[in-house]
Amino acid sequence: MHTSLMKDESGETSDTSSAQTLRRGLSILKLLARYQTVGLGVSEIARRLDLSKATTVRLTRTLTDECFVEQDGETRRYRLGPEAFAVGLAVESNYALQRAAAPALQALARETGDWVFFTVRHNLEAICLSRESGNARYPQASLRVGDRHPLGLGAGGMAILSAMQKDEAEAVLRLNAPAIVRQYPAMTIEALHQLLEETREAGYAFIPGLIVPGYWGIGVPISGSDSRPVAAIVLIASAARLDGSRLAIIRARLKDLARDLANLQSLESEADTAGIPPKRQNAKR
Repeated sequence: MHTSLMKDESGETSDTSSAQTLRRGLSILKLLARYQTVGLGVSEIARRLDLSKATTVRLTRTLTDECFVEQDGETRRYRLGPEAFAVGLAVESNYALQRAAAPALQALARETGDWVFFTVRHNLEAICLSRESGNARYPQASLRVGDRHPLGLGAGGMAILSAMQKDEAEAVLRLNAPAIVRQYPAMTIEALHQLLEETREAGYAFIPGLIVPGYWGIGVPISGSDSRPVAAIVLIASAARLDGSRLAIIRARLKDLARDLANLQSLESEADTAGIPPKRQNAKR
């Protein structure tokens, strides 16, 4: 690809325009990652990303030509293509913990009937990597695979934040709080600080209907080999399904699972350092 700089009619280099095009293309990939199962049509992509239809058509055609996106011949909907998955596989080792957790998370979702999520920390955000389906009703506006939120928002983001060093957590919350408050005005900065303290003391995050009315979230952090939080397990259920005794039981189960996964992470890290294959074990169910 020719990469020499060119000037547009206003005298500006094409760098700005190129960066904007790149961001728009990446935003399409991020969006499609959330809707990989059903796919999205051009009009829906344009609406959700606030792009013109012409721009969306041009970008999706380019992504399709490069095999990052593919279009269903019958429905005309777009999904991620093979090159997108190839890029994902290149960083697959970073998500080994999520793969190790999958059987236990699936078992927990089947047993409780509720929805169980695995969220990882990425800089100042928490990203949902997996969602295990329970048989209970689940709100469409709630968490989906690929969703990313500022640390401090939701049960997973708050659980991860609470397990960080206090000074680091406070610094992150100062950066993230304005965006959280704009999105959810009821969650004031004072309320976020109070929730952070409560979560830190309890060892788990409890979000009673603050994100989606009528639905409660419970989140527990998972620490890496250096004792820093790397992920969180989240269970979301309707308020009616989380009475006092059931809440206590699920909370204990989530804490046990998080501890097992943290131990597994530590064992594999030690094995990597020693240069020997780690002993595989399933997380306790």
